[in-house]
Amino acid sequence: MALPYMTKHRGFPGRLPGTDFQFTVRRANKKGATAITRRERYADRRPADKRADMGFMAALWDYFGEEPFERGNLDAGRLSWLFGREVVPAEDPFDPASYEAMLRIDRRVAEASFPDIFGGDTDFGFDGFDDDGWDDE
Repeated sequence: MALPYMTKHRGFPGRLPGTDFQFTVRRANKKGATAITRRERYADRRPADKRADMGFMAALWDYFGEEPFERGNLDAGRLSWLFGREVVPAEDPFDPASYEAMLRIDRRVAEASFPDIFGGDTDFGFDGFDDDGWDDE
C-alpha cells in the first residue's frame, strides 16, 4: 500500500536541539494524517514544554515567515499547541487531517505570545541544522 503524499520541508529542524521534542515526522502515516486540533496551553505547563512551543514557533517563523505554508511533514501534535492562535488555517474549507492543508502564521498573535522571537533575543541553535541524517523514505 502506498503512503499518502506528504511534502517534506527540507532544512526545517526535525526537533528542538538537545531535546526529544519532535517538530517533523519522517514519513506519512499509512492511515492518513493525524488531525490538527487546538490544545489549551495552561499557565502551569512545564518550562521545557513552553520552550518547545517557542522553539517551534521560531522555526516556523524563520522558515515560512508570513507566507501560507503546507502542513506537510510538520508534527500534528506540535502544531496543535499553536493552532487556532499563532497558526491558523490559510484556506476555507480547511481539512485538519490532510498533509496538504494550508496554514499561516498570525503575526500579531504570535508576536504577542512569543515577543522574544520577533525581537531577535532568542537563539535555538537551528543554524546549520540538518535532519539528523534521516533518510528520504
